Amino acid sequence: MASNFDSIPLIDVSPLLSNPETINLDDPNVLQVVKKLHEACQNVGFFYVKGHGIPDTLVKGVRDAARNFFLLPHEEKMKIQLSASTGYRGYTKLLDNKTQGKADLHESIDAYTEFAPGTYGPMGEHFEGPNLWPEYPQGFKEMMDDYGNALEKLSKMIMRGVVLALRGSPNLFEGDRAGKSFWSMRLIGCPGSGSAAHPSAMGIGAHRDYGLLILVNQDDDITALEVLNRRDEWIPAVPVPGAFLCNIGDMLNIWSNGMYTATTHRVINSSSKYRVSIPFFYEPNFQAIVEPLEFYKQKTGGVSRFQKVVYAEYLLNKIRNNFVG
Repeated sequence: MASNFDSIPLIDVSPLLSNPETINLDDPNVLQVVKKLHEACQNVGFFYVKGHGIPDTLVKGVRDAARNFFLLPHEEKMKIQLSASTGYRGYTKLLDNKTQGKADLHESIDAYTEFAPGTYGPMGEHFEGPNLWPEYPQGFKEMMDDYGNALEKLSKMIMRGVVLALRGSPNLFEGDRAGKSFWSMRLIGCPGSGSAAHPSAMGIGAHRDYGLLILVNQDDDITALEVLNRRDEWIPAVPVPGAFLCNIGDMLNIWSNGMYTATTHRVINSSSKYRVSIPFFYEPNFQAIVEPLEFYKQKTGGVSRFQKVVYAEYLLNKIRNNFVG
């Protein structure tokens, strides 16, 4: 459980990225990063990462492209409307997404890992289909594909550091667990406080994320995301220019048997400006079986604190509860 933190730590992860094939455990800089990751995951559940190597032009470019899309007329945006028939991929208008049964004041585009039909059997049919990207702005699809590929690689390397912080093998969450991450990405636009769409709605209601690791690319000049500490205080996640805001999800909570727990957070855009954020969700394999690993059970009393779940089933259940109508 998160502690009584008052701020979110900033971690330079560049030592983890020096060799994409392996991590040098003899490097004191690597060990320092691992130590900081442990403290952040255990005490806060959130941390900023700098030194990530993703070009600033790409980080800002995807936000600008998303903002330009959200400025389009409603009928143009609805050409790529999300539904069950699109594999839950595409555009959702304001107030159509809900958290804990309450409508959220944001619009979004949802994208998932693309895969060939039949790859995952009957369960996979729910998510089959291409991602739905708009025709305008031009080059939108190509930019998002580049961004998704870059964030997947970065997430994998950060996860290796997180596993080391958990005293596991660097590759523990690869292979059958997350070697072929069924990652997803959301492009989210939240109107400013002057919006008349629904004055009582939050941008995104209080929730925990349900995957492994999340990297949030958010506007630098608007503080809207808040994180809940143990004193039930909402701590603002003030944007750090050039850094991603990261947090851990419920699947890591289960695999670690509660050693690292996901932290509740919400989004309230009290500024007058329209806010864009792009969370990238690094998830387990689609068919991964997620249950407390024996190593972590022994370190937490020898008893499983969580029931086994199949990630695809867990994901589908969550998504079906996320949309109005």
